[in-house]
Amino acid sequence: MIKSILAASISSALLFTSPITKADWQDTLQAAQGQTVYFNAWGGADNINQYIQWAAERIEDKYQVTLKQVKLTDTADAVNRVLAEKAAGQDKQGSIDLIWLNGENFRAMKDNQLLFGPFSQALPNYQNYVDEDARQSLTQDFGTQVDGMESPWGMAQVIFMYDTATLSAPPKSMTQLLAYAQANPGRITYPEPPQFLGSTFLKQALYELSPHRKALSQPVDKVDVNKVTAPLWAYLDQLHSVAWRSGQNFPSGAEEMMRLLDDQEIDIALSFDISAASVQIDQGNLPDTVRSYVFQGGTIGNTHFLAIPYNSSATAGAQVVANFLLSPEAQIRKQTPTVWGDLSVLSYDKLSAADQQKFDALPRGIATLSIEELGQTLPEPHSSWVSALETEWRKRYAN
Repeated sequence: MIKSILAASISSALLFTSPITKADWQDTLQAAQGQTVYFNAWGGADNINQYIQWAAERIEDKYQVTLKQVKLTDTADAVNRVLAEKAAGQDKQGSIDLIWLNGENFRAMKDNQLLFGPFSQALPNYQNYVDEDARQSLTQDFGTQVDGMESPWGMAQVIFMYDTATLSAPPKSMTQLLAYAQANPGRITYPEPPQFLGSTFLKQALYELSPHRKALSQPVDKVDVNKVTAPLWAYLDQLHSVAWRSGQNFPSGAEEMMRLLDDQEIDIALSFDISAASVQIDQGNLPDTVRSYVFQGGTIGNTHFLAIPYNSSATAGAQVVANFLLSPEAQIRKQTPTVWGDLSVLSYDKLSAADQQKFDALPRGIATLSIEELGQTLPEPHSSWVSALETEWRKRYAN
């Protein structure tokens, strides 16, 4: 196993040191013409779905590649489908050509040899605009080495939202959040794990409450999980007793939390989209007195990616899509607050002066924090923590 890993690493290193030539990319563009790329992506937000539809129209016009979004409620469903196809011997003509993923889903696909590649570091826009040294999450996805097997698409960070018309000083740590909930019963909640934002709430709490932070960067089978997580469960036991609906029910995700905030059923909402509040205000779904903020000690952030299954029938088309989505044109539109507001993965210093001006001119929206205001980004724990936390949470609290 060690030899095979070493051989793969050497092979990858050789590939990455050989920049793709214009002729190579022209071959990819030519092979992609006429292909249909089935893009499996979480479909829970209308503004993101609309952005993907915009990208599909641009890709069709520029490259004659058809992009079809397959809307998912859980990315693990797509991973399991590729795994089932491999088990059935369907090594070609798979049903999925591109997946939006990160974290444990990427690790599962990589560990089970379900990925096409390496490919990302050979994409022209990756070579031109991505600086791997700018952020660790570009090359380590929840502690798993990316190794060119997925292409970065965007960055996210947890933000909290509150209505300044009804709350003047929101809680800015997990300890303050519990104190607030105890003083105001029924006003605090979080999404139900394994919904990804609910799982992120658990990780945020664990980072703040456990004295064993270093253990979070290790696989769970290498540490004393019970010892590390004991403060988290003690905290949640107290929080649930004074939470919205007494901790017996939980919102389904960020969208429901923002609806509850708008209905004044709760006082704090959270999202992994830094522009969520501005977008919802713009659409009339939140009052214009809502603002975003982060905790004093920082909040969890990560990079999300695009991966190509090993049995895709349109690998050339999928690379063309991934490359377009890394273009300044696509990244500028994606970061526009009223479109999506997702942070760009491109290096500002590697952009042309004209593209820098376009990024500079983007409106942030009245409730969107600046990069400086977002403050410290906490790294995601090793991806193995997600399943461990979700399993224990459901064992303790699921009805």
